[in-house]
Amino acid sequence: MAKVEQKQVVVNEIKEKLEKATSAVLVDARGLTVEQDTRLRKQLREAGVDYKVYKNTMMNFAVKDTQFEGLKDFFEGPSAIAICYEDPTVAAGILNKFMKEAKALEFKAGVIEGTCYDAKGMAQVADIPSREVLLSKLLGSFKSPMGNFARVIQAIADKQPEAAEA
Repeated sequence: MAKVEQKQVVVNEIKEKLEKATSAVLVDARGLTVEQDTRLRKQLREAGVDYKVYKNTMMNFAVKDTQFEGLKDFFEGPSAIAICYEDPTVAAGILNKFMKEAKALEFKAGVIEGTCYDAKGMAQVADIPSREVLLSKLLGSFKSPMGNFARVIQAIADKQPEAAEA
């Protein structure tokens, strides 16, 4: 296979992944030890995130005319990309948590549901809890007032028979 055809296969692979993605996070992973990189990849894989190092030129061709085109300005130096298909913030959260122990790992940029963020923006996005956590907090905030209301109604109902007997 010719060199150009091999490159086109890689570009198509990236493009196919991005077509199904809700977000993509670009990081600089220089300086990670093999053990750290292995743990990071395992955590991302368990969360359903594709994480791979591609050549910047390949990613540049792949993001053209997609919602991830904003990343093209950040394809400098070694780049790894984490692609999410479900919860758009899960990769950013895992990477951010991992950065606390592995100082060599750094955000470059990311695209979350069509919006491009730089490194500072990605750090802020990474602090957003996952969709499941947000939904459980919302449900809890609905449940608490309803539970209180139910207890008040029950207390009123418990007093009603006493009033009827008197």
